[in-house]
Amino acid sequence: MLHRRFLLRELWQGRRQALIFIFCVALSLATTVALGGFRRDIDRSITGDARALHGGDVILHSHYELSPGLRQAIDHLRRQGRIAATVETYGFYSLIRSSRGEQQTLFANLEVVGDGYPFYGRVELQSGRRLNQVLRAGEIVVAPEVLDRLQVEIGDRIHIGGALLRVADVVTYESARPVDLFSFGPRVFVASADLTALDLIKKGSRVNYETLIKAGRDSEIEAMAAELRAASVAGQERIETFRTAGSRIKRFFDNLLFFLSLISLFTLLLAGIGMQSSLTALLREKETTLAIVKALGATTGFLYRHYLVLALFLGVLGSLAGSIAGMVLEVFLPRLFTGLLPPGSQVEISILDLLQGMGLGLAVVVFFTYLPLSRLSRVKPTAIFRREEGDDNRRLVYYLTRAVGLVFLTILVVLQLRDLEVGLWFVGGSLALILVVSVLARFVLRLSRRLSPQPLALRLAVRSLVRPGNATRAIVVTLSASLAILLAIFLLERNLRQTFIDSYPEAAPNLFCLDIQKDQRDGFHSLVGGEVELFPVVRARLTTINGRAVVREKDETPRGDSLTREFNLTYRDDLLPDEELQRGRSLFRVGSDGRVGLQVSILDTVAEMGDMAVGDVLRFSIQGVPLEAEVTSIRTRTRSKLYPFFYFVFPPQYLEKAPQTYFAALHRDTAEIPGLESRIVTAFPNVSVINMAASAAELGGLMRRLAGIITFFAAFSLLAGALILVSSILATRLARVREAVYYKILGARTSFVLAVFLYENLLIGLTSAVFAVVLAQALNWAVCRFVLEIAVRADWTATLAVMTGTVVLVILLGVFSSVYILRQRPADFLREQGGE
Repeated sequence: MLHRRFLLRELWQGRRQALIFIFCVALSLATTVALGGFRRDIDRSITGDARALHGGDVILHSHYELSPGLRQAIDHLRRQGRIAATVETYGFYSLIRSSRGEQQTLFANLEVVGDGYPFYGRVELQSGRRLNQVLRAGEIVVAPEVLDRLQVEIGDRIHIGGALLRVADVVTYESARPVDLFSFGPRVFVASADLTALDLIKKGSRVNYETLIKAGRDSEIEAMAAELRAASVAGQERIETFRTAGSRIKRFFDNLLFFLSLISLFTLLLAGIGMQSSLTALLREKETTLAIVKALGATTGFLYRHYLVLALFLGVLGSLAGSIAGMVLEVFLPRLFTGLLPPGSQVEISILDLLQGMGLGLAVVVFFTYLPLSRLSRVKPTAIFRREEGDDNRRLVYYLTRAVGLVFLTILVVLQLRDLEVGLWFVGGSLALILVVSVLARFVLRLSRRLSPQPLALRLAVRSLVRPGNATRAIVVTLSASLAILLAIFLLERNLRQTFIDSYPEAAPNLFCLDIQKDQRDGFHSLVGGEVELFPVVRARLTTINGRAVVREKDETPRGDSLTREFNLTYRDDLLPDEELQRGRSLFRVGSDGRVGLQVSILDTVAEMGDMAVGDVLRFSIQGVPLEAEVTSIRTRTRSKLYPFFYFVFPPQYLEKAPQTYFAALHRDTAEIPGLESRIVTAFPNVSVINMAASAAELGGLMRRLAGIITFFAAFSLLAGALILVSSILATRLARVREAVYYKILGARTSFVLAVFLYENLLIGLTSAVFAVVLAQALNWAVCRFVLEIAVRADWTATLAVMTGTVVLVILLGVFSSVYILRQRPADFLREQGGE
């Protein structure tokens, strides 16, 4: 049975700690609820209609023209009446130029489509007409950026390859491309009737051949896909349905929201520590009261029931507040993601978000409050007469409770992330980070017990760090962990920016030319200068390693490179200036007869991907023709990744006659690039020219936006540390007031008491900042060195700013929370304490 007056009195007396507890619960839910709803909104607005996203029921994709066998299978299905319609598309990049002047050129994404495209979804035009009403031979439909950057208008003509085409309309929305995150150029739609006139597709050109199929009946879709898959060339042609086809846009948002979910869960974990520490501090503050209640006959069960109800009541309030805050934050998120979401994206607030948030909040409250409540059994009536230290003799039940709680937390994280392996890694990594900081904090606190600094105020501040009931370690752990994550993210972003954007080497290539044909080599050299090296490129797929087939695993995530993709092979006899041998005595092994066998030299990056070594036998498929070679050397690179490189290098005599194009990397002054681009596209329309300087600037803008989003979510974890700091001060308020009164009775002034509090918070802030910097720099070094493989820069200016900001924040919070203590008059306090 519950005692209502007891509950109300405990709630009122501990109202400040209760408020902190509610804030911690709300903080743990806000970002989680917001991201859950936002993920649903993204899925609905971008990928909700999979048919509209892909444009057909069955999608056939290849980098080559469809094989005869696959075309025969399509014709067979069409004769059976199972295919209602098909449309072929050709996607590739090319320079286009305005007919108004030679300097106006633009690298664009061309999409050559036939009548009926797309079968599903829509391409909205500025005129309001349909795409198939506008797109005719001799006319094109362009993205708005084309008009702006080429300074043309509707009705003007644009040179594309060998054709001069008229701009007929402007695309305002495309369901297959709802948002343009980062691409080398804006979209241009061309009618398939103009494909021959463009004269851009040559042997070896980089083209995405895609055939969209509209099924006669939905029930036939899977069976048709299976039949077409059986007739396709394995590894070269990919057949998917609208249900299974991937999307780069969906992968981008999945990865981004997944990473933000990790940060929000980390915030939840830190806020949970805040709940636990605030409730622990509250119970420690009330230890004398609890001892009196027990002395008067109350049982441990009585106290446990009442405080559990109290915690659940506060948890309900916090869960409600957090769920509402999460839904409000969800409404704000489209503004935070401005430029990344498709126009017209809408946020839908659901009552389900509120219910899920409430359920998650109560589960978190139960998990993080059980251990503090278990302390009630260790409170004895003797605590009325003497202050007792905590019971360090922990029983088996304590450790079993911890183990069950850890399992519960792991299940909760896995359910939120929807990925068992990543969930386990996240829990393990987070606990390892917290454990490291906790051990360091314990070491520093133990060391502080032995320190006796000379200034009296500083010495008293050091003693205050280990004051009974003080949550110093929890504060340091929370602040350090959250700051370490924030600073590590910032440092990684700065390292990526400085490596690929800000510190673009002066001599590095800034203009890449692709798809140069064999018969264009001499002309290209004459145009750009004979000193430019042309690298032969042969496109192929890796099919086996030592006889073991290379296949994509079903659960393989597209977050990194893949051995199943198409590679660019090349041939030469020597190492490049930025290469050196890591394994092997020479690039290729020369036999006793002076001949070089069929061998291949591989880059260390791909060797790690496929666990390859010298002596392994690799089998490639070059447009269906097999090629088997032994690995005789492994190369590594010594310069920036901005320079050209190839994973696989062969002796010249074995690839010279294979279908190939050439690749050139040039360095030109920025002012010369537009004119050179125009001359190249005029002379060789099929050659793709990529302005890396402009692309790097665009990538830099995207990185800034993503860094801002990530920092926004990571900053929530800082609030957890701030709440614990305030909670600690409130929980030890009585002890602090008593200390301040004693100081004043002994003759100290308010300025001296203030100095003690300032020193104490200075030590907490400085310790947290130092731990955070050490951990962040370690994470930054490890990721840059072993994952990104880029130069590591510590950025001590930013690091010093973080340290200073942390110390200032902790001091300000500590001082503002101690104003009541500083104003306390000794006489009033002694009177309240009964003359103690």
